[in-house]
Amino acid sequence: MRSENNVSLNDLRIKSSLQSGESDGHGQSTKSKSRFRRIFSPLTLRVLAVNLTAPFLLVLSLLFLNQYEETLIATELEALRTQGELIAASIGEGAVVVDIDNNAFPVFTPNGALRVIDPNAARQLIRRLAGLAEVRARLFDRSGQMVADTRLLQGPGGEVQVLDLPPPDNGGLAESLRRVYDLTISRFAYDGDLEPYRERPSAPASDYKEVVRAMETGEPDNAVRLRPDQQKVLTVAVPILFYRQIVGVVMVSRDGSNVDERMFGVRSSILGIFGWVFIFTVLTSLFLARTIARPVRRLAEAAQLVRQSKSRRYTIPNLSDRSDEIGELSAALRDMTDSLWTRMDAIEAFAADVAHEIKNPLTSLRSAVETVARVKDPEQQKRLMSIILDDVARLNRLITDISDASRLDAELSRAEMGVVGLDSLMKAIANIQNANDDPDAAKVQIIADDPDSRGRRRDPDLSVPGLEGRLGQVFRNLVGNAMSFSPPGATITIRTAHTGRHIKVIIEDQGPGIPAGKESAIFSRFYSERPEGEKFGTHSGLGLSISKQIVEAHHGTIYAENIMSADKQIKGARFVVRLPAV
Repeated sequence: MRSENNVSLNDLRIKSSLQSGESDGHGQSTKSKSRFRRIFSPLTLRVLAVNLTAPFLLVLSLLFLNQYEETLIATELEALRTQGELIAASIGEGAVVVDIDNNAFPVFTPNGALRVIDPNAARQLIRRLAGLAEVRARLFDRSGQMVADTRLLQGPGGEVQVLDLPPPDNGGLAESLRRVYDLTISRFAYDGDLEPYRERPSAPASDYKEVVRAMETGEPDNAVRLRPDQQKVLTVAVPILFYRQIVGVVMVSRDGSNVDERMFGVRSSILGIFGWVFIFTVLTSLFLARTIARPVRRLAEAAQLVRQSKSRRYTIPNLSDRSDEIGELSAALRDMTDSLWTRMDAIEAFAADVAHEIKNPLTSLRSAVETVARVKDPEQQKRLMSIILDDVARLNRLITDISDASRLDAELSRAEMGVVGLDSLMKAIANIQNANDDPDAAKVQIIADDPDSRGRRRDPDLSVPGLEGRLGQVFRNLVGNAMSFSPPGATITIRTAHTGRHIKVIIEDQGPGIPAGKESAIFSRFYSERPEGEKFGTHSGLGLSISKQIVEAHHGTIYAENIMSADKQIKGARFVVRLPAV
């Protein structure tokens, strides 16, 4: 009546589910094959996306250098203003003359003399000063007419406008990158708010707001405009004063190439740093993804092969030497696979044992039924009918115990554990067995050992987490087993005590003990070692197997041993159950 492998018939579903699923001719499902044929796994792409987000956001934010560009433009305008003030002061000192007959607009000074700008002297002076400052300068008189322009040269055929040609395009990679830059990044932010720059031949002062404001207020003014070729033009208008009277306005201008070059240098440095950061981030991300995604993919592929295989040819890779979660996952998958194979082996063995145990009473029943039809003697028929009834009863007990074992796993996995007081449970079982009035039952006394009755301190709590009904089934099986092996008048002792973090329950009888070497085999399914004289077939051999299954489901242990006397004689059997305390 004693067994070791704790398996139920419900576990047969595991085997069918492991062997189910669509597969191709090679035993591997089409879906799973496509799942693992990826150059970059989704995990690798996610690692790359997460790691590259910060560098991309940083470089995009740094490319919009509005404040820095505004500072450069303000610096350029301040330099233009200084140069314009120098040119205006020079013209005010050297190109203003007293000439009543001059066609230029006269200005009355405090002493009553008329002062006007000498166009010829002003043109020579402004051209020389503008050339030294590398700016374009235009001179407007008080009436708003343009007097001089450094871009206009007098020639035999009239005035000729001088324009600076762009540097030659060599068609190299640097020039191509610069053109791409000019078409994309250079247009960010600041340029969007600039008004367009338009220039007419001999444009009057009214075409330039800064010149008008300088004439009206007597203070320098500036403007930034954008040419059709997306080049910025920076202008500063400075009034020409003579004895605090406005004689004219000089407007100096310069394109924004200096600002653009500085912005290009800064952005090139940022992009260069970003390039190195990008390469480093990609390499580190691929390395990180390789250390994560590749072993995970190996584990997934191995798990797929194990699931589809009908043998133990494939195993989960052993990555337990990694001191991270993937190593833990590998160890857990290997343990799970081993447990599944062990469970499947146990299911097959359980099915074979069930078939064997049921076949014996069925064979006996068939033989008795076939014989009773041919026997005419009433006494023989009566004996055969008794055999048939015994076999039917034996089949009923087998089916009941097998059904109980098959439901046990599911019940233990779904049921909610409570708190069970083992001292009161043991006393209740002892009282029930002692009160049994069955005349056929052996007259055996059961004593639930009480520490108080022996003058010792009672343990404060002898409670364990578990299912009271199932734990009661365990101890009833053990007490019933002890009673069946105990002679009339014997005593069965039950002791319960704390042992550290566990509670131990010991059940001792005074029977013949356990055959040598069978201390573990008695917990095997359908094992039967019954006392002499007991009617055959009254036990299914599943009681101790079910008891062990219940105890282990409660994270406990159960074992059996013989009680030896001083002269090495067997005095009985002892069953020990250890359960974790509350």
